Amino acid sequence: MQETLTMKIGRIVLYVLLLLVFCGPFWGIAATAFNKGTVQPGQLVLWPQQPTFQHFVFAWVNVKAWLYLFNSLVVVIIGTALQTTVSALAAYALARKTFRGAGIVSLAILSTMMLPDEVIAIPLYLILHARLPVLDVSLYNSYAGMILPIVGWAFSVFLLTEFMKAIPRDLEDAARVDGASELQIFRLVVLPLVKPALGTTTIFGFLMIWDQYLLPLIAVDNRSLYTIPVILRSLRVDEIMQQNIFIAFTVIATIPCIVVYLLLQRHFNRGLMSGAVKG
Repeated sequence: MQETLTMKIGRIVLYVLLLLVFCGPFWGIAATAFNKGTVQPGQLVLWPQQPTFQHFVFAWVNVKAWLYLFNSLVVVIIGTALQTTVSALAAYALARKTFRGAGIVSLAILSTMMLPDEVIAIPLYLILHARLPVLDVSLYNSYAGMILPIVGWAFSVFLLTEFMKAIPRDLEDAARVDGASELQIFRLVVLPLVKPALGTTTIFGFLMIWDQYLLPLIAVDNRSLYTIPVILRSLRVDEIMQQNIFIAFTVIATIPCIVVYLLLQRHFNRGLMSGAVKG
């Protein structure tokens, strides 16, 4: 009995410590954003004095947080949808089809994970500035310039490929016997079985696109098209920007990521557990 009570107390203490470690920084940031008094750079408050929303209102209206949030949401929503779709189709071809050169294609896709963004910065800049042959338009200073380069992501393709390889082929054969087309097999048989992996890749893809700094910096020079990471860097070096307002802007920028994780948390956990069991 004593040992059980000791274990419970130890578990409670552990949970409290973990809560402080993981939630402490967020609490400090939120308290600083709500603090009415001026805060010096690098200073955090543990409890706001005279809590106020004025810093959030100023950041939303005067600093135009709504505009940069809108730009980021347009890029991340369309980019994540296209990235998940393209990755699922590519993974289906690599995992369920046999064709000459499949190993080379897989190696080429995985090799892109070894290249840092700085290596492709100059070629990407030249491509975005060049005019497309048929349409005679440039992707520079457009949402498309920030979206199309991140549609193909090797991590999503690799993860979905490994999940699809574990699906028994008897399910596809049975669907073909029933007269299902290739697209119907992909949509009605394969995709429902890899929902946990799709949830995982969606979350990782969302965060990857949301945190993109170098690509939007290369793709646009129009301030009205800046995304959250780019404008945060610009505000960070702004000497007249108050620390409270900057932190309030940062809090606003983190809300979409938290919402997406909470919505897809179940699929994310199931995807991780499935991968652990498979391994």
